[in-house]
Amino acid sequence: MKSYKLLTPGPLTTTDTVKRQMLFDHCTWDDDYKQITQEIRRGLLELAHVQPEEYTAVLMQGSGSFGVESVLTSVVGDGDELLICANGAYGERMTEIARHAGMKYHVYNEHYNRVPNAQKIGEILDADPAITHVAMVHSETTSGILNDIEAVGKVVKEKGRVFIVDAMSSFGGVDIPVKAWGIDFIISSANKCIQGVPGFSFIIARRDLLEQSAGKARSLSLDLYDQWKTMEIDGKWRFTSPTHTVLAFAQAMRELAEEGGIEARNKRYTENNRLLIQKLEEMGIRPYIDGTHQGPIITTFFYPEPCHFTFAQMYEYIKDRGYAIYPGKVTEAETFRIGNIGEIYQEDIEKVCAVLKEFLEEYNHEEN
Repeated sequence: MKSYKLLTPGPLTTTDTVKRQMLFDHCTWDDDYKQITQEIRRGLLELAHVQPEEYTAVLMQGSGSFGVESVLTSVVGDGDELLICANGAYGERMTEIARHAGMKYHVYNEHYNRVPNAQKIGEILDADPAITHVAMVHSETTSGILNDIEAVGKVVKEKGRVFIVDAMSSFGGVDIPVKAWGIDFIISSANKCIQGVPGFSFIIARRDLLEQSAGKARSLSLDLYDQWKTMEIDGKWRFTSPTHTVLAFAQAMRELAEEGGIEARNKRYTENNRLLIQKLEEMGIRPYIDGTHQGPIITTFFYPEPCHFTFAQMYEYIKDRGYAIYPGKVTEAETFRIGNIGEIYQEDIEKVCAVLKEFLEEYNHEEN
């Protein structure tokens, strides 16, 4: 099987040393395994710049969406109302979760190339005192935009509401001082910027609010409070844990520290992203998001004009030469996406841009 690197927002390309951790079959009952879970939880709090007296970390089986659903359906009670601020597919997924769970919710939709406006959110909260919780995505990989959760968090705290952030593709790659930004619950996933493999999500939560959620959960498996109470005892997961993923993630966290922490990783991702945009602009391919709000994780690009090829042709050509890219997800425009997180360096960006240039020279003609 031919190997290739992933230029996607996760799952992403991991190191060989992370992969090797999964060769060991670990028993979930062993104390040393449970201690690995506890070390991960403590490490996540450090990455979030929070103290264990105020915040706690909970690991939840499943993908990032499982983590988001766990939080929304566990902490927004029957008498509560949720405001969802959406400017992409993942904000919209929150509305699907809320609808399926029968929650009372409101949606503030913003265009995919615009960030939700903190002042407008404040006005919505002033106009509707019944709203108790506000949820939004940080890095919306639909477009690559990086939303201003710091400004929104300030408003949400001023209005006395609970702030929930989906930081799936940003946590570990963008520094987020969770308490300072007024975030009460933040959710991410093992296979994103910490550069582990798929298998679990994690939630960093304010202890007092998590304790208040006891008995509110609409799901047995996704009950965040019950998961936390079990894990808090000795690191045991309530139900079967993804042992191989946990071992890989512990290694990935060590490698994040060895790289220089979030600051160093953000620098690498940002430099990758800037180089990618520069190289594609030289080919007449421009980004969907302007430079003000473009995040360092993934970039959405318009097709060149004129365009005489399909995404499938471009994808296969690039994949055959060692890289996998992403189709577009923006509904009103023809786009494609290229991510630059994971074990990706500037030499990879140079290579994929050279491949894309060759592809355009060979394929972007009217006869195609």
